[in-house]
Amino acid sequence: MKYNFDEVIPRKGTACFKYDALKMIYGRDDLLPLWVADMDFAVAPQIQEALRRRWEHPIHGYNLHSDNYYQAITSWTARRYDWETRREWIINTPGVVPALNMAILALTKPNDKILIQTPVYAPFHSSVLEQGRGLLTSPMIPAKEEWEIDFDDFEQKASQAKMFILCNPHNPVGRVFREEELLRMGEICLRHGVTIFSDEIHADIVYHGYRHTPIASLGDLGRITITSFSPAKSFNLAGLSTALAVCSDPELFRALNDLNNKLYLYMGNSFGISALTAAYNDSEDWLETLVAYLQGNRDYIHEYIKVNLPGLKTWEPQGTYLTWVDFSGLGVSEETLQNQLLNDAKLALDHGSKFGEDYTLYRRINYGAPRSVIIDAMQRISMITDKIQ
Repeated sequence: MKYNFDEVIPRKGTACFKYDALKMIYGRDDLLPLWVADMDFAVAPQIQEALRRRWEHPIHGYNLHSDNYYQAITSWTARRYDWETRREWIINTPGVVPALNMAILALTKPNDKILIQTPVYAPFHSSVLEQGRGLLTSPMIPAKEEWEIDFDDFEQKASQAKMFILCNPHNPVGRVFREEELLRMGEICLRHGVTIFSDEIHADIVYHGYRHTPIASLGDLGRITITSFSPAKSFNLAGLSTALAVCSDPELFRALNDLNNKLYLYMGNSFGISALTAAYNDSEDWLETLVAYLQGNRDYIHEYIKVNLPGLKTWEPQGTYLTWVDFSGLGVSEETLQNQLLNDAKLALDHGSKFGEDYTLYRRINYGAPRSVIIDAMQRISMITDKIQ
């Protein structure tokens, strides 16, 4: 293999949140962590070399986002998503969640209502509530093959909303929304005067048979949409605090960019700038190899649950490196399930309640890890289900 994704790289003791925060979050530090969404793979060698070159220059002062940086971004969106973007649409932010919070502050007022689709990434909930806005939730429907949008409920909630926060590809249910679904959601938002903030941070991790479509690339939807993405997930660079917000509408752009400038968040991290440029310009082959490896992990988990764990229900992810598992078929309480996962299986999984109050018996599993780790994790889950049954 050109890139060794089977290598197990120790991370404990490196001030790594995924490993070194286990005691703080879960109460013990001897767990196998498949929770917080970063991967246990070395970054692309092309990125390592770019960071090495940047480090070798002995001065690390204020940064400039160069022509090469912007060209890397616009070329990437054109190649990967068939979306023609422009330099003048791009706002540099330290992360997608900071961009989301700025959009809420810049484009809505206290007590305005903001719509999300549950279950969904925890900061969607907290960002709305912590900024003093009203939270509207439209639950997705767990059909046999995939989670589906309840369009009647979505429109009823959208008619009350000022903003809709879209997650595509969706975290945690793994949906890659089809063009017709995006158009239908977007047309509802257009009809009701709803601004869309689209979190597309997982856009580059999409499996065979699916394609990521930015909602802003469809019809007139660009004029109501802010799209935020980053190499943080696809190239495992979350610690470099580098992300983008893309907005073609001048009024939306001005509102968000003005707040970003007032908060002095635009300057960027010199290593993040170098890493993003090397990722988008030089590391596509690494990414394609990674996605194939992750698809193998996904297939292993899906087949293992199907064959060995009939009390569990999962849906094959179409994108992301996260799988969403329903443990309710085991017939145990949430407290019993969590106790057995932590103290018998010694697994740290993301608790379903982080993604919505109705999901206490669900867990999110991060399979961005060497295959041997995933095999170990599934055997640990099998051990506790055998004990329950």
